Amino acid sequence: MAKPKVVFVLGGPGAGKGTQCANIVEEFGFVHLSAGDLLREERNKPGTEYGEMIETHIRNGTIVPVEVTCALIERAMNNSGKDKFLVDGFPRNKDNLEGWQREMEKKVELLFVLFLKCSEEVCIQRCLKRGAEGSGRSDDNLESLKKRIQTYNNATMPIVEHYKELNLVKTLDADRTIPEVFDNIKEIFKPL
Repeated sequence: MAKPKVVFVLGGPGAGKGTQCANIVEEFGFVHLSAGDLLREERNKPGTEYGEMIETHIRNGTIVPVEVTCALIERAMNNSGKDKFLVDGFPRNKDNLEGWQREMEKKVELLFVLFLKCSEEVCIQRCLKRGAEGSGRSDDNLESLKKRIQTYNNATMPIVEHYKELNLVKTLDADRTIPEVFDNIKEIFKPL
């Protein structure tokens, strides 16, 4: 049986990862897996294997062990009945990358990393607008955004650089409009 095909989707807060993943799902039939959404769903299910532990990490502001995140991603892949996946917002740091390599690398085929490169100014504007429109996200405020962007620059950018060295990164200018960015994405995904 062929290994599931994976595209990592990385970019700063507000770069348009969720928006463009939704477009890719609709146009190309991929399954969108958000590591954060999977953790929140697991935490909210009563009596789940990892729920209480995830809640403890969230409450203490610590990172959920990467093995748990990988297990949730793998379970979602297995339960989907599909074979093409967008993994959004993961791996976010060196620990995530090493955990993925240990737990998942041999089980999937990584096609490439879709990197939505977006200026800090545009990211901040988009997130503040999203917050003002009632996104329901407690971290769509200026103080949280500055911390999120700093974490992204310090922790996630080295992951992008790692995959660039392996010639696996497709970088798009995400400062542009949603349709302009998606036009470029279509050119990348059509051959798949």
